[in-house]
Amino acid sequence: MILTIRTYGDPVLRKVSEPVGKIGPAERMLIASMLETMYKHKGVGLAAPQIGINKRIFVADDGEGPDVFINVKITRPKGKAVLEEGCLSIPGINIDVERPNEITAEYIDHEGKSHKKIFRKLIARVIQHETDHLNGKLIVDYLPPEELKKYQAKLEKLKSKDTHANT
Repeated sequence: MILTIRTYGDPVLRKVSEPVGKIGPAERMLIASMLETMYKHKGVGLAAPQIGINKRIFVADDGEGPDVFINVKITRPKGKAVLEEGCLSIPGINIDVERPNEITAEYIDHEGKSHKKIFRKLIARVIQHETDHLNGKLIVDYLPPEELKKYQAKLEKLKSKDTHANT
């Protein structure tokens, strides 16, 4: 099922998400719908808050196949790279964001298995971007105030949209 993506201005995007206790049929159905929604909107990642659910779950696919991350914890950041990022919740705005280009992530997958893996390049960036969503942070938060002003009109327009309408 394709889910509605919440856009900038929706308060759910600014809340810190709750950890997932157990992974059962409801969580697996949610994950399947999140993947379907991400692919429909041509995204490389989608976090649960973006569809109105404040749980620490996100899906990602950097072209190597889908991954599911539950209760992710990022450690051991290495290196730095500045790359342009977009966001399904802030359509039409791309921002240069500096992030580590290598991270270690500890997480649970959709089967409840624990993982601790090193991620590099695009998938490392996606994991960091989606983890930001779980913490109520958006790409525009990386902008200095004078840069943010350039995007204010577009952001206000997104805020004024009905955030519950299907996209």
